Amino acid sequence: MSERGALRTRLDLLAREVAKFGAVGAVGLLVNIAVFNLLRHTTDLQVVRASVLATFVAILCNYVGFRYWTYRDRDKTRRTRELTLFLLFSVAGAVIENGVLYLATYGFHWNTPVQSNFFKILGIGIATLFRFWSYRTWVFKALPDKAPSDEEAAPPAERFLEQRRPSETVEPDPVRN
Repeated sequence: MSERGALRTRLDLLAREVAKFGAVGAVGLLVNIAVFNLLRHTTDLQVVRASVLATFVAILCNYVGFRYWTYRDRDKTRRTRELTLFLLFSVAGAVIENGVLYLATYGFHWNTPVQSNFFKILGIGIATLFRFWSYRTWVFKALPDKAPSDEEAAPPAERFLEQRRPSETVEPDPVRN
């Protein structure tokens, strides 16, 4: 494969990964915003506390989507390590996400429902960039490329043709001739 073809293949794989990550993230975003607004309007929780709870509900939802869809082909041998790192980086993302909301709410006193939702979504966006990098780099590690062994490799065409038995010969199609 040419260098250009290899680069194109890598970019195609990255694009698919980003799309799957985005799809799971979109579901997580809907869960996060729905739980956040539900908690804000049905409880007496403060804005940031409601946001933190909503973030952790979304994190649980996202783990299932990432493990079983986005990164289902990645290494599954060390689940305890994976889950520990996922939670560690998710907490760091939650700090980023809710830090933006905290700053807007208590630093600038922007705490109307519209402002709270805006800064919640802004925080999610910033934290998503961090999460994408950390999850793909540290949590859901790619399996090393494995060169096929001689037994797994497809036989050369000449050897394949030599292995055919006379009863397996293909007769020419009279319609095509």
